[in-house]
Amino acid sequence: MKKTLLFILLLICSFGISTAQSLEEVLPGQVGLDAAKLKNADSIILAAINKKEIPGAVLAVVRHGKMAYLKAYGNKQIYPSIVPMDVNTVFDMASCTKAMATAISAMILYERDSLRLQDDVNMYIPGFVYMIQPNRKANIRIVNLLTHTSGLPSYAPETLIKKRYGTSNPTGFMHYIDSCKRDFEPGKSMEYSCLNFITLQHVIEKISRKSLRDFAKENIFDVLGMAHTDFNPSGELMANCAPTSMLKNGNVLRGIVHDPLARQFNCGISGNAGLFSNANDIAILAAALQNGGEWNDHRILHPMTVKEMRTVPDSLKAFGRTLGWDMSSHYSSCKGDSLSANTYCHTGYTGTSIVIDPDNDISIILLTNRVHPYDKGSVVKLRSMVSNAVAASMNKEKIDLGKK
Repeated sequence: MKKTLLFILLLICSFGISTAQSLEEVLPGQVGLDAAKLKNADSIILAAINKKEIPGAVLAVVRHGKMAYLKAYGNKQIYPSIVPMDVNTVFDMASCTKAMATAISAMILYERDSLRLQDDVNMYIPGFVYMIQPNRKANIRIVNLLTHTSGLPSYAPETLIKKRYGTSNPTGFMHYIDSCKRDFEPGKSMEYSCLNFITLQHVIEKISRKSLRDFAKENIFDVLGMAHTDFNPSGELMANCAPTSMLKNGNVLRGIVHDPLARQFNCGISGNAGLFSNANDIAILAAALQNGGEWNDHRILHPMTVKEMRTVPDSLKAFGRTLGWDMSSHYSSCKGDSLSANTYCHTGYTGTSIVIDPDNDISIILLTNRVHPYDKGSVVKLRSMVSNAVAASMNKEKIDLGKK
C-alpha cells in the first residue's frame, strides 16, 4: 500500500514536468544545410580565438526541431590555468536572461489573464510613473518595459545605490528604480535598459508570489527538461560553468553572475541578468519557440502568444523591439545580413547570443565568455559573421522564401 501511495505521489509531483532532455542530433544535410559551408563558421570562430577576441566558444544550430550542428572551440578557461571548451559548458547568459526567463515568464502570466500588456506598472508598483510636469504624469505600461520604451535610464549608479541602500537589498534597489529620473516620456523613444527588466521581475514576483527563479524554473525550464539552466548555479552545474571576469582581488567569477546590478543588489536572481545555461538547453527552448511554444509534448506558451512575442507592437514599430526580443533595433546586428526579415534575437554582455529565424525554421546559438579574464574581448562582428555563414549553408530557395 505504501509503495502504491509513493508511486501516486511521485506521479503527481512529476505531472507536466519533463526530465532532462536534448534535441535529436542529425547531420546538417538531413535538415537542408550544406555541411561544407557550415565549416566556414568554424574558421570564423577559430580566427576570433587566434586574435584573442574570445577564449573559446560553443556553436549550436537548430533546424526543424533537430540539432544540426553542435561544436566547441578553444578554451573555456585561460586563467589561472587552461581548461578546454566542451559542448556541455554552462555560460553566464547575461542579458539573454531578459528573453529566456523574464519575458517568457511575463507572457505566461499574460496567457493566464494575470497581466495585460497595457497594464500600468503602477498597478503593481504604486507611484511608478513618468512625471511630465509637477501636476501631470504619463503612465508607464508593461509593454513599455518589454520593449525598452519606458524612459528608464540604461543602467544605475552602483556607488550611489551602495551608499543609499547597501548591497543584497532588492527592495532598496527597486525603490531607487521607482524614484530615479526618467529619460523620456514612455513610448516616445527607445533606450535599452536593464532597469526595465528588473522592474518587470518585481511585477512577475508580485503577481505570482514566487521568485523569478522559482517561477521560471517551474513554468519554463522544468517543463522543457532544461536541467542545466538556473540562477545561482551550484554543484555540477557550477562546476561546468565557464568563468568570466577577474575581480580586483584576483579571483575569477565562476557561477556567479557577472552583471554588477544582479550580483550586488539582486542576490544573483535578477530580471536583467543572472541566468546560466548551456547550448543543449537553449536549443530546446529555441525549438519550442519555433514549434509554437511546445516541445516533446510539453507546452510553455500558446502559438499565438509566441507569434505576438516575436512581433514589434504596431504603436512602437519605429523602435524595432518585440516583447522581450530584438528584431531591428541597432542592437540586432547579431542576426547578420541574410536571414529572414522576421528573425528575432537577443545578446548578452558576456558574449552570448540567440538568433531565431521563424521563416527558415533555424536557430543560431553562439556562446562565448568574451569577458574572460580581463573584460576586453569583442564579439559584435563575430556574431554577425557566424549568422551569415550559417545562412549561407541553407538551401538558397529557403532563404529567398523566408525574405518574401
